[in-house]
Amino acid sequence: QVQLVESGGGSVQSGGSLRLSCAASGDTASTYYMGWFRQAPGKEREGVAAIDSAGNIQFADSVKGRFTISQDNAKNTLSLQMNSLKPEDTAMYYCAATSARGTLGWWLLLGFRWNTYWGQGTQVTVSS
Repeated sequence: QVQLVESGGGSVQSGGSLRLSCAASGDTASTYYMGWFRQAPGKEREGVAAIDSAGNIQFADSVKGRFTISQDNAKNTLSLQMNSLKPEDTAMYYCAATSARGTLGWWLLLGFRWNTYWGQGTQVTVSS
């Protein structure tokens, strides 16, 4: 089992920045991919950014050039730096981890629906 706890959400005006953090504990050695996902009211959960244990990264097209993902394996933490935020970035953001394989891009796009650990989520609200 892996436990994930997010922090750092909040409210910001359009164009602003926020940094999300995720603290992982438990059987973290078994996880291969970690990432951030989001879900806006009335919409399906979608991938935002993911990273594998080798440091390879994938981003959703909607956040490329604005968001950065990083991990500190020694501290078992995952971060998401969000810059140039837009109102359409408003959502509940979830930290996730999986020991399942397949490509990183596949997990970000679709594979997160199975065999994935989730945090409780942190709200990000961007006002225009």
